[in-house]
Amino acid sequence: MIREICKDPTFLAQKAVSASLDDLQVAVDLLDTLEHHKDRCVGMAANMIGVNKRIIVFDNGGQPMVMFNPEIIKKSDPYDTEEGCLSLTGTRRTKRWKSIKVRWQNEYFQERLKTFTGWTAQIIQHEIDHCEGIVI
Repeated sequence: MIREICKDPTFLAQKAVSASLDDLQVAVDLLDTLEHHKDRCVGMAANMIGVNKRIIVFDNGGQPMVMFNPEIIKKSDPYDTEEGCLSLTGTRRTKRWKSIKVRWQNEYFQERLKTFTGWTAQIIQHEIDHCEGIVI
């Protein structure tokens, strides 16, 4: 189901709580909402649709990907960039990392570990910031 985009900075600034199997529908709604906004959006976190859970979805080289409870465990090669967000007006400067290693759970809640680089890494970092209550 396509959900409305949350624009409440107070809600967006809350740190998300861990997701569980009970939150699978949230991931489906996130994917539907991301697809609906694909002309101007490449990733979303659950708080962007008003759900304070640690779930992100993003375009992974043309294929949608879901991560439950993602966390960055290693990062390298910092750089400065500017980003926008569906939940906010305008763009903001931020620091990102060219390479990140992420630990997360898939839709079966099996742990996964992978290194992402470049644009995909930047998208993931933005969405994980949402999970941390960091508004970019």
